Amino acid sequence: MVPEDPWVGSAVTESLSGSWYSGRFGLEGPSLFANDGVWRIPEADVEFTGPQEIRAGIERLQNAWECFVQTAHSGAIQLEGDTASGRAYIQELGRMRDGRSGLNYSIYHDRYRRTQDGWKFEERVYEVSYLDTTPLAGSGSSPEAS
Repeated sequence: MVPEDPWVGSAVTESLSGSWYSGRFGLEGPSLFANDGVWRIPEADVEFTGPQEIRAGIERLQNAWECFVQTAHSGAIQLEGDTASGRAYIQELGRMRDGRSGLNYSIYHDRYRRTQDGWKFEERVYEVSYLDTTPLAGSGSSPEAS
């Protein structure tokens, strides 16, 4: 489907995914979801519903990491009136405070809804395509070191 305004798909990507990956994730991430929006990570048995639960989940997940790097690549967005669907391709590398490590390649499967406050995530599902848990030999900085 070709949108009437080709920039609308770009606006959805910028307003949601751009903010999601901006480094202000913990502050802005929850506000990017509709009030009944859901964020799922099935492989980790994680599901959060609504901005408050998502905020608490983000804090819990962030506190588990010693260091974490995420690279995101936008995919296509299909618009259908006041709803849309899209994908984002993700690569993550990190070490948890308990010593476990991970490198993964994943896909976010997204559904969006236009609201009075702009576009919001209706659902965001994280699908892991590849996972390597080999211990990382390098080191990373933490917020405490800054």
